[in-house]
Amino acid sequence: MYEIGDYVIKANNGVCRIDDILHLDLPNTDKSRLYYLLIPIDNKNAKLYVPTDAPENTLRKALDEEAAWEVIHKIPEVEAAWITNDKLREQAYKEAIHSCSPTALISIIKNLYLRRKQRIEQGKKNTATDERYFKIAEDNLYSELAFALGKEKSEMRQLIADTISRHTVPGDAVL
Repeated sequence: MYEIGDYVIKANNGVCRIDDILHLDLPNTDKSRLYYLLIPIDNKNAKLYVPTDAPENTLRKALDEEAAWEVIHKIPEVEAAWITNDKLREQAYKEAIHSCSPTALISIIKNLYLRRKQRIEQGKKNTATDERYFKIAEDNLYSELAFALGKEKSEMRQLIADTISRHTVPGDAVL
C-alpha cells in the first residue's frame, strides 16, 4: 500500500501525488472501501480516485533518479516491438501504454520511429494512429523521466540522445 505523499504512475495520467487515502461518501459506493486521492503533477486541478485494492498494474511507484538513469542507459538494448498486423500493433501500443512500463514505452517508441522512417523511404506519410501513439508513449516516458531527474520534459529528448551517444557505438539507433 502506498502512503500519502508518494508519487505514483497511473496510465493516461502520468505522475501523480497521493494526496489522501479516504473513504468515499458517494451514492452507490462501498463506504468501507479505501481510495487513493491522486493529483496529477501536470494538472493540479484534477482529482483521481483509485481504490487501494485495485489490481497491481493500476498504479506503480514513480521512478527515482537512479532508476531513471538505469532506464536511459538501457534504451539501446530495448528491442523495437515490431508487429506487422495493424490491429495487433495498435493493441500492443494500448497495452504498452496501459502497463506504464518504461521499457514497453521505449519499445513502441522505437517501433514507431522505425515505421515512420520506413514509410517516408517508401514515399508514404505516417499513419494518424502511429502518430497518436508515438506522442502518447513519448509524453508518458519523458514526463516520468523528467520528474525523476528534476528536469523539464522538453529537455528529455536531447538529454537521452546525449547520454546514449556517449555510451553507444556510432550507427546505433537512438530514441
